[in-house]
Amino acid sequence: MTEPYTPPAVWTWKKATEGRFANINRPVAGALHEKELPVGKHPLQLYSLGTPNGVKVTIMLEELLALGHAGAEYDAWLIRINEGEQFGSGFVGINPNSKIPALVDRSGAQPVRVFESGAILMYLAEKFDAFLPKAGAARAECLSWLFWQMGSAPFLGGGFGHFYAYAPQKIEYAIDRYAMEAKRQMDVLDRRLADTAFVAGDDYTIADMAIWPWYGQLAKGVLYGAGEFLDVVSYKHVVRWADEVAARPAVKRGRMVNRTQGEPASQLRERHDASDFETKTQDKMG
Repeated sequence: MTEPYTPPAVWTWKKATEGRFANINRPVAGALHEKELPVGKHPLQLYSLGTPNGVKVTIMLEELLALGHAGAEYDAWLIRINEGEQFGSGFVGINPNSKIPALVDRSGAQPVRVFESGAILMYLAEKFDAFLPKAGAARAECLSWLFWQMGSAPFLGGGFGHFYAYAPQKIEYAIDRYAMEAKRQMDVLDRRLADTAFVAGDDYTIADMAIWPWYGQLAKGVLYGAGEFLDVVSYKHVVRWADEVAARPAVKRGRMVNRTQGEPASQLRERHDASDFETKTQDKMG
């Protein structure tokens, strides 16, 4: 039996206890090494990785392109967070919080940096006047669900996901605590989607793009391999919605970008042109 832990008067960092993430977790911010970021030919430069937060933005960009917004063409550069690339001086310059994704809009006279995935979705929605209602109750509903995701997902990822899948030892109290919260959140969504086609209402919006990479993939048993543990099939309305969103061609493309896991044919580690997807499709058929 593990001895009870008594917190010291002043906490100190013990790097050796950090387990799998010891090389990237630390209690300080700022750049750790000098490294400039590459810049491609398109107006939008994305620096990211195919995690749920990164997938939000690549789905949004692919959806904008599917609508015919040529100005949404983008270069997606891979940031290998397990190798600490988010602590390079160039990346920290556009996101002082050293988290993916980060975006630079070079379409104007001066580059505009945007960080935090929810902020990027809002920025792009307003820039292209798409996937975000303009005013009134519909806009308020969409933004409420967007910020619900931003506030809730840390309990799912850093909470449940960490202690269930990544922690160096299984702690029953921690897993039970965050499993309860993850299921409560799924119930919130399930009750909502029992009444509406999409999260914010009848229309597909940035709220769906933000929520699906986390809760949609959880509902399909992809995230953390915890589908059976959390009994995700019982949330039938979330599963219905998750399937519908997953079937969208832009979502299929967005999931591939900056992906480094899974079948090689499902990975497009960097995206610099729409034809990059065609090459991957040919590889898969071959």
